[in-house]
Amino acid sequence: MALSAPFRRALALASFAFVCAAQAVPAQADVKVGVDLSSTGPAAVIGITSKNAMLMWPKTIAGQPAQYIFLDDGSDPGTAVRNINKLIHEDHVDVIVGPNVTPAALAALDPVAASHTPMITLVGAGVVVEPQAGPRVWAFKMAASDSALADVMTRYMSNHGVKTVGFIGFADSYGDGWLKEFSTFAKLRHISIVATERYNRTDSSVTGQVLKLMEAKPDAILVAGAGTPAVLPQRELVERGFKGPIYQTHGIATPAFIKLGGKDVEGTLFPTQPAIVARTLPADHPSKKEALAFVNAYEAKYGAGTVTQFAADAAGVYPRLNDAVARALKTAQPGTEAFRVALRGALEQAHEIVVPNGVVNTSASDHVGLDQRASVMGTIKGGKFVYLSQ
Repeated sequence: MALSAPFRRALALASFAFVCAAQAVPAQADVKVGVDLSSTGPAAVIGITSKNAMLMWPKTIAGQPAQYIFLDDGSDPGTAVRNINKLIHEDHVDVIVGPNVTPAALAALDPVAASHTPMITLVGAGVVVEPQAGPRVWAFKMAASDSALADVMTRYMSNHGVKTVGFIGFADSYGDGWLKEFSTFAKLRHISIVATERYNRTDSSVTGQVLKLMEAKPDAILVAGAGTPAVLPQRELVERGFKGPIYQTHGIATPAFIKLGGKDVEGTLFPTQPAIVARTLPADHPSKKEALAFVNAYEAKYGAGTVTQFAADAAGVYPRLNDAVARALKTAQPGTEAFRVALRGALEQAHEIVVPNGVVNTSASDHVGLDQRASVMGTIKGGKFVYLSQ
């Protein structure tokens, strides 16, 4: 049956109105998150657990569809820069997450700044975000800075009679950063560094360095390494008969360190953040609830005893992004430079965001935002990381 002319006109008008209404509602653009991690190479134990935590992130950020693009840099700074340039210029991401090793994060500063792309790193060294000037204004950091962890460590040393320390650390920016920060706080607490040695992440022997450390007869020794390569100096010290306390940095907080180190790492003292010792934190610790919730969820998915500090740092990226993206969307849409600039500004204005490893309050001068609620002392007891003191 033929439609009357008036009916056809009414139908056309209704269709036109529907199209206009649909066009009036903006399409939800994907928030693209580019992730560069060391899933292979010497830092793989850090990168793999970080990625595991990210695979638990929701499919949306602040109500927008989210697209996560993962690349492996093989623990190589040059590869990290190539990955980040690809993520920026080919994938057109809105934010970079990673890298998780300090040399790679430092190398990434120039490309993220040049493209006006904010970067949330997973490294410990404060040098990536301090001072807040030049390309560093585009960088943020999840882990507590070495300075905060050196503070809690040297306070514990001083309270337990340590007067002299021998230092052995990675011969790279991780070791450099820890030597600088530890020296500052050791001096403040009248602790003398009586010997300083370095080694490479890929070294198979540190016998010469350890013998020199022991000749200096320090009260304690600090190993400034990360992941499984941090086991080597400690094992050599134990085998050579060193009887003093052995301190490590937060970089050891992985099950792989305990598995490889075995009895040689039992009793290790180290500064860390709440998640790695969540189950033994005091009931009134401000981060216990969030830390414990993350640990339970992570271990339900990946198995008992699998959580790491680095996984907790990675998990904490999501609430920071969720908060910042919600505010940046009021200014611009994902996929634009205006959105990336707004996102950087929003990340810089985080207020009391609770993450598994602390509570975040950032500012123009502080792109970490963690206070003393994020730093504790831990030890290895019975093959587990446990809380020692605030």
